Amino acid sequence: MSSVVLSDLCKSFGAIDVIRGVDLVIEPGEFCVFVGPSGCGKSTLLRLIAGLEEATSGTIRIDGKDVTDAEPSARGIAMVFQNYALYPHLTVRDNIGFGLSLARRPKAEIRARVEAAAEALQLTHLLDRKPKELSGGQRQRVAIGRAIVRDPKVFLFDEPLSNLDAALRAQMRIELSDLHRKLGATMIYVTHDQVEAMTMADKIVVLNGGRIEQVGSPITLYDTPASPFVAGFIGSPRMNLYDGRAVGESCATYGIRPEHLKLTDMAPRWRGTVRHVERLGADTVIHLDVPDLGDMVVRADGDRNPPIGSMLGISPLPGREHRFP
Repeated sequence: MSSVVLSDLCKSFGAIDVIRGVDLVIEPGEFCVFVGPSGCGKSTLLRLIAGLEEATSGTIRIDGKDVTDAEPSARGIAMVFQNYALYPHLTVRDNIGFGLSLARRPKAEIRARVEAAAEALQLTHLLDRKPKELSGGQRQRVAIGRAIVRDPKVFLFDEPLSNLDAALRAQMRIELSDLHRKLGATMIYVTHDQVEAMTMADKIVVLNGGRIEQVGSPITLYDTPASPFVAGFIGSPRMNLYDGRAVGESCATYGIRPEHLKLTDMAPRWRGTVRHVERLGADTVIHLDVPDLGDMVVRADGDRNPPIGSMLGISPLPGREHRFP
């Protein structure tokens, strides 16, 4: 287990500043997720840590060692990409052990490491198959196994689940979390999917425009977002955000999550017209048109199915409102 420390890290491409003075400490053994919209700098930041991009300024330390100018091979990292990059003519066994073979490690060591990684990833029964015989989730586990056998100080994941369907992504989230617990390794994971971030991370780093908006545990970012940007990005459906004056508040921005609104006929704070209903089984997501505010989203019980065009009363739950200066 190793720490990763970024100090005033900057990256520019010509006149374009992509990473702007990032300071961050990732503790040994943490599962840290970089999350944010497209173009926020999360993949660039990961590539800087990996040594695939050269920092414009600032420092990167891994396990206490300054690796800012070190080659990727000298950083003690292993990276798993969105593209599995498996060799189609090699078996699972040979794909996992390929890097060790290139490094001319003893055959007995390669065999032992490959078998240990395969057992951890539930790939033992597939070791003699070719990639074309595997599912997408199995191929991704092979790519992860190739990283495991290197015994790196830090694992780096660049949107590794984005090529999988929804069911496989959910399964792989669980498997990656299990793997993290088994290995106890430091892992840095990039995604644009806030559900992945919320369900897997010990620590979430929310990036916006090359800067860190907020760092914290998933529940901290959900309960106490530091800005409207974080409030709107963390949580699904996203938080309802309004100009404070429009709701009679003195703050610049007022926010309330859909799950923290209740439907009520008893002195509601607002009334809105139902314009769309999404019945999801356990939950119903209701989109309302509220005068002077516009769209308001409410998460209700799954048995609610109000008619389109009907009028509903809504009030916030006590203590669940957010006010941003």
